[in-house]
Amino acid sequence: MKNLMNISPPLVTFHNPEHFFDVSQHIEIVEDSVCLIHLKLRAEAGKKPPVCRLEWSVPAIDIHSMWHPGTDRNKAFQIDWGEGFASRGTTLAPVATLFNVEGKNRLTFAFTDALNHLTIKAGIHEEDSTFHCSITLFEEPTLMKDEYNATLRIDRRDVPYYEALEEVVQWWSRQPGMTPSPPPVDATNPAYSTWYSYHQDITADQLEEQARLAKELGCDTIIVDDGWQTDDNGRGYAYTGDWEVCPGKFPDMGAHIAAIQSLGMKYMLWYSVPFVGKRSKVWGQFADKLLSTDDNLNAGILDPRFPEVREYLISVYEQAVTNWNIDGLKLDFVDSFRLPAESPGVISQENGRDYVSVPEAVDRLLSDVMDRLKAIKPNILIEFRQTYIGPLMRKYGNMFRANDCPNDFLQNRVRTLDLRLLSGDTVVHSDMIMFNPRDKVENAAMQMIHVMFAVPQISVRLDRVGDRHLAMLRFWISFIRDHRDVLLYGKLQPFHPELLYPKVTASNRDKTVIAIYSETVVELDHPTDRLIIVNGTPGDRLYLRFSCSFQGNYEMKIKDCYGQTVHSQSVELNEGLQELIVPSAGFVDFMLNSPHI
Repeated sequence: MKNLMNISPPLVTFHNPEHFFDVSQHIEIVEDSVCLIHLKLRAEAGKKPPVCRLEWSVPAIDIHSMWHPGTDRNKAFQIDWGEGFASRGTTLAPVATLFNVEGKNRLTFAFTDALNHLTIKAGIHEEDSTFHCSITLFEEPTLMKDEYNATLRIDRRDVPYYEALEEVVQWWSRQPGMTPSPPPVDATNPAYSTWYSYHQDITADQLEEQARLAKELGCDTIIVDDGWQTDDNGRGYAYTGDWEVCPGKFPDMGAHIAAIQSLGMKYMLWYSVPFVGKRSKVWGQFADKLLSTDDNLNAGILDPRFPEVREYLISVYEQAVTNWNIDGLKLDFVDSFRLPAESPGVISQENGRDYVSVPEAVDRLLSDVMDRLKAIKPNILIEFRQTYIGPLMRKYGNMFRANDCPNDFLQNRVRTLDLRLLSGDTVVHSDMIMFNPRDKVENAAMQMIHVMFAVPQISVRLDRVGDRHLAMLRFWISFIRDHRDVLLYGKLQPFHPELLYPKVTASNRDKTVIAIYSETVVELDHPTDRLIIVNGTPGDRLYLRFSCSFQGNYEMKIKDCYGQTVHSQSVELNEGLQELIVPSAGFVDFMLNSPHI
């Protein structure tokens, strides 16, 4: 049976197999070209619901690209018979946008059910050049409660795609149970991470030295990754789960952490939340409380539906905060909490489980982690990485990091900007920055410049990169810190996602910062008292076209990748095209001599 919900346009169809649900819907027109479809499904509690689907289509008119949280470097159209993408509480988010080459929104849709597994599609239909869009529910086994409620938001306004997405983020944050955790100021500070520089081969002495050097560069946080809890440096997970300090690496964990904190740095510690290794001491305690086992990892995935599983994990984190006085946690692999596809698993409250639903148990676990740790340390830092970055993750944590892309500044740029588009005021961090110390400094500087609209995490051995690379890092860390009022909190405009964001602008009332990542003419229409344009290209030319709005005398400084001034003069900015020689990985800084009032 199909229940038709008439909105103009589009027409949304709900597929209701075998009349399983008593369906009711309400259509709310929020404003011109924005509507909400409120869906209510009733069925007998305790029954397993069938797979059902919301579907609609729109003509492929003036639509040229697609964005969703998992597109990464491929913003191309999907096909309607393709797989789409999956969303759940700990994976991506239920939103997609279709836009044109001018970056204008043509269809942005989002769903309130960010907790449960959904399959999202917006694929081109070859037969009639339309986009077939759908949201599929109940593909993972669950049991019905009395009622299922969700809302579909459809936005077809002619606005920039990033504004349509920003309003989705705000809409989600107003939903019950989806209020984001406010980020502490410390979350915006550049950080040093141990992962790429050391992987698991870390010791207290090494990290204290790196922390000292990182602090001198301008980093105020150290994130100690995998390796502190094991002397096995094989990058496996057989020993995870006990979360006891490896004494051969850290003879006195409390004293080590205090030593780094005495530098004025925050200390964060890594945990792989769901894994319990087969060689851990607690394996026997939890071997019958697993969602699955992974022989490749030599570990099991804990089942959070057991209250003792949740309590054990939370108590581990509480003890670390209380006993060692750590300032934050990097909580990893939370997307592994799911029933394996090949084995549907138990969907009943038996053998001591107090939840039927894995997503609901994960929500309880991660919500309790945040609440109980904040009760000990109100400004606790909690980091998650792509792809666990949806609206519910914003209440569990206050830092999102781009997914791993070592040495790849192009990928890091795309991933940080993709994250910024959905993160609101949750602080976005880059993937850890690394480079070959034999590479030229301008190339290494690109690692910083291409993530400047996020908080940089550095992960190189600072005692081995050389003075010139250190000088470059010191400058760009200070640049990002000095301008974070705009870079992190200004109005963000990432242009042309289909071209991997070749131009990005951030601005407030007084200052504009623009990064150029491919050779293009930079159109400048909105004057501010200060204008900074960063050359993120390999060439040494910037082409600027000023509108008639730009008038007045500016002090112009051109700087290189170390922040050293290579040219300075007063200039009159008038309408027209100008070519400037700006070093690769450098920038030009215009400061109005008589600021606007």
